[in-house]
Amino acid sequence: MNIHRQAGQGTSFPMAEQESLREREEEARKIRRLQVMISMVISVISQDPNLTVEEASELAAGAKRAALAMFPDKELAYDLLYKPRLQRLMKERFRLQ
Repeated sequence: MNIHRQAGQGTSFPMAEQESLREREEEARKIRRLQVMISMVISVISQDPNLTVEEASELAAGAKRAALAMFPDKELAYDLLYKPRLQRLMKERFRLQ
């Protein structure tokens, strides 16, 4: 009997490992997509001479919405990693207080 259990476990373990690998790869893709999106938002805010402060604020807010759509439970991480960067850029670009 133990032989059958071990054989059953041996076949399910690689399946679980593959699923875990797929989940990690998907997470890495989403993180990379978020990084690229934030980089694009930062580029537009810093380089577009016709961008108003309102439009820049909308871009930043849209980036946050998209980030939270990808990672719903990670608002604190967003606020720690990306929000200060975007705020600093807005202050520098538009000379805000």
